[in-house]
Amino acid sequence: MPTQSFSVVPYKAWLLLTAGPALFLIGIVGVSIFLSVREVPEAQILERVTALVPHILLGVLVCLAVLMTRFAPQVKAAWLLPNPSKAFSDITVGLLVGALLAISYLYWLAPLLETLQRTFGDFVPPGAVLPTVSSSIVLFFIANVLLAPLVEETLYRGIAIPLLTTHLGALWAVVLTCVFFGLLHWAGGLWYMLLAGVVAGGAFAGLFYWRGGVLAPFAAHFALNLIEFIYAWHAQNQA
Repeated sequence: MPTQSFSVVPYKAWLLLTAGPALFLIGIVGVSIFLSVREVPEAQILERVTALVPHILLGVLVCLAVLMTRFAPQVKAAWLLPNPSKAFSDITVGLLVGALLAISYLYWLAPLLETLQRTFGDFVPPGAVLPTVSSSIVLFFIANVLLAPLVEETLYRGIAIPLLTTHLGALWAVVLTCVFFGLLHWAGGLWYMLLAGVVAGGAFAGLFYWRGGVLAPFAAHFALNLIEFIYAWHAQNQA
């Protein structure tokens, strides 16, 4: 695919793809500056910002939901549900894939992630991802379980993939949505971005093409985040 072909993608598509990571960065930097202006000791700023990550995530998801109102026709098209029989099949397949992703992450991929962080380094401490995003368990449920699957699947799979497929083809549509989906998770660190983009983003994109719609990846994303929430909630209760 020639490089100049990227110029035919509507600017609104690039706005959607870059909005999430940009909003997260603005939130992190904004909170850091606010704490600095309030003369919070420098040694405490990182700790305070980390504790506010669930709040920032919630704000980013709400902003993305508002932004998608400019794509009302594409959102409506993405959520044209199939007949009940296929819808049930899509949901079942999605839930199974999401459960497999969750089990793989909690028992194999998360330890691998920590190993990569300890071996090659990262800009977040090893093993800090899940404790950070679940530091406020109520916000974790609202943001990760209720909002993230709906907002992120509508944006990346329901809107972005069809737009990019039309202008660049399926391969670039998958690559770009996986890249920007991974970047949305940059607060988790370099290796977590790679994991989210390649494994989760790739699985959700594959489900979108395989099942021909957003329902299956939505169900998979919901199952993945719900199981992560249950795991984090149980871990907090055991602490």
